[in-house]
Amino acid sequence: MGERKVLLLFAGFIAVYFCAVGVDTIDIDASQYASISREMKETGNYLQVYEAGKDYLDKPPFLFWASALSMKVFGDNNFAYKLPSILFAIAAVFALFRFTVLFYDRRLAVLSAIVLASCQAFFLITNDIRTDTILMSWVIIAVWQIAEWYRSQKIIHFVLGAAAIGCGMLAKGPIALLVPVFAFGSHFILKKQFRYLFRPVYLLGLVVIAIVLIPMSIGLYQQFDLHPEKTVHGSTGVSGLRFFYWTQSFGRITGESAWNNNATFGFQFQNLLWGMLPWTLFFVTGLAYELIRLIRNRLKTGSHEELISTGGFVLAYCSLGLSKYQLPHYIYVVLPFIALITAKMIDAMFWQNKFPRLRKLLTPLQWIICAAMIILPVLILCFVFPGGIWPWVAPIGSLLIALLLLFNKQVNKKVFQVSLMLVIGLNIFLSVWFYPNLLKYQAGNTAGRFVSSNRVSEDKFFRYRFLGNDWSLNFYSKRIVQDVSRFDGLESGTYLLTMEEGLDEINESGRPFEIAFQGLDFKVSILTAKFLNKERRESQCKKYFVVLLK
Repeated sequence: MGERKVLLLFAGFIAVYFCAVGVDTIDIDASQYASISREMKETGNYLQVYEAGKDYLDKPPFLFWASALSMKVFGDNNFAYKLPSILFAIAAVFALFRFTVLFYDRRLAVLSAIVLASCQAFFLITNDIRTDTILMSWVIIAVWQIAEWYRSQKIIHFVLGAAAIGCGMLAKGPIALLVPVFAFGSHFILKKQFRYLFRPVYLLGLVVIAIVLIPMSIGLYQQFDLHPEKTVHGSTGVSGLRFFYWTQSFGRITGESAWNNNATFGFQFQNLLWGMLPWTLFFVTGLAYELIRLIRNRLKTGSHEELISTGGFVLAYCSLGLSKYQLPHYIYVVLPFIALITAKMIDAMFWQNKFPRLRKLLTPLQWIICAAMIILPVLILCFVFPGGIWPWVAPIGSLLIALLLLFNKQVNKKVFQVSLMLVIGLNIFLSVWFYPNLLKYQAGNTAGRFVSSNRVSEDKFFRYRFLGNDWSLNFYSKRIVQDVSRFDGLESGTYLLTMEEGLDEINESGRPFEIAFQGLDFKVSILTAKFLNKERRESQCKKYFVVLLK
């Protein structure tokens, strides 16, 4: 593809990312982080982190800092919360491109950036914003800068790489340091460049990292270590410093952490099979090829080819796979490495004309994936969330472009380019139709928006026997919503968010009221076939009500 087409393509990716700012946050994590960021902005306390006025000890503060500052400029809304993470995601694509150029040709660098920017996992983390988006960005920026130092020996690049590691640790802890160590350590050992294993400059890097971590460390010490009487996670005497620098990460392997969901070693790989769509076939074959090369001949030690990406992915995967608690997005910290491994296989098959038998096998399967990207919006519009004409625009538009590419004799690598057009159209459709309709069934954001739009004062809105999550409720109502156990003493004009049990109690009490707003609540982060079936959906949901007392 020419430079102009590449720029247009990336403009399309960025447009999809920003389509996601219209999508409300999903409970639990994204809504929780948005609520914490809003609270931080309101209190102006950036060193110590609180959740609904209570001490918060789980994630480092970088996401909260960035989103709180964004909210100061743009207000308490989806755009302000998501903007910093989307910008960091774009920076990650650029950093991967620059890293790849150091070791390969420009074509592979562009392909790597395209694969990263267009895989389903990347679209997800620019929509459902968590700490992993910023973590991934800082890590690949760190790897790029350290690779620049490795190639040029200019100390400024190493310092910038160390600073990026420190920022990554501010985003999600020691994993931001471990991944570059895994990546470059495996490269140096496999290439037999043992002189790089111990360098005085590494001490400077540790100093830079420590300086970057000072603000967070001060906040942790003041909030927790100076107050051993505080009860945190059911225990007293909890050290905030030890928690972040050890327990939260390594404690999941040693068993010190209470978090345990019995995830298997293959859990992350299983989730990458959908996370790398539409490039899953090339990811699996590319990874297998890289591992076979390493096992059989360990590559040529004198060559310029890097082992940073493969070694970094494998060792990071093993460390995460040993954890007793895993979630699908944990592996996204090395998503740029995965994109490079995938792009190398795509480049070898379609541009270098290698592996003709494998290409002959995978190409029809890739066309099946393309067909699935066409069929999915049709199924959603027919059986899940039916709509009028306009929801069909994105899928039909991307299909028409794909057909033009397919029947244009001047277009090469058609399966690759058609896949790109269809994944863009699919994710525009998901962001402008599927997700907004899905989140109508999340009580917190819908009830919160009702309260905010009707300018209900904070002392006139409470939760009463409400069993849903309160993070999205706090963010969209722009307050910390309190629970009440009784309603008989509340003044007229007070609103209560409740469910059927609470509504029955109010009705039986004889207290006059009216239902100001009502809806259906479902845990939308865990979809089921019965919920997706429009005919059976209501039976899978819980009813909630915003009641106005009189």
